[in-house]
Amino acid sequence: MESPQYTVVHSESDFEVRLYREAAWMSAPVRGISFEKATGEGFHRLFQYIQGANLNFSRIAMTAPVLTSIVPDAGPLHSSAYLIRFYLPLKFQATPPLPLPELHLHSNNWASHCIAIRKFSGFAKDSNIVEEAEKLAVSLSRSPWANATASGGKCAYSIAQYNSPFRIIGRVNEVWVNIDGSASEDCRSTGLEML
Repeated sequence: MESPQYTVVHSESDFEVRLYREAAWMSAPVRGISFEKATGEGFHRLFQYIQGANLNFSRIAMTAPVLTSIVPDAGPLHSSAYLIRFYLPLKFQATPPLPLPELHLHSNNWASHCIAIRKFSGFAKDSNIVEEAEKLAVSLSRSPWANATASGGKCAYSIAQYNSPFRIIGRVNEVWVNIDGSASEDCRSTGLEML
């Protein structure tokens, strides 16, 4: 299964920093419900898209991870909004098939950038994602990236899920936090030297 390409530029026992290359993703915005419900609703729309609900009628291979970004206070009464993202395979990176309008999907092109990551197992749920994000924040606060998280970004953090919901054992999830551009020059230069 294809995944976005990256280089690990820093690694510790409980987190790592990765330099991700440019990539095209398809996104499903979902407002004001729980992380689990939002991920389910957004993934359902993205799944229709990869099964041929696009203007080319193209079937698109499944990729990993499915990424749910939490956008705090974006909805009514300060509720969260979510962006559920699907990484497009290399075959479709340059020209993604246009989704059918009723799916309300948008393509996103990511520039090369740095992301701090913490892995966790089991199922990603409303009951554990905040705790996992807080653990990553504590780890980062004790590292060279203490003040480098992207505070100006729209997303507080993202949850990357790598497995089918039918897989029970050996599940892999990650919390992702973007690293600020100004503070990530070390990350970029270190990462580019390793490419």
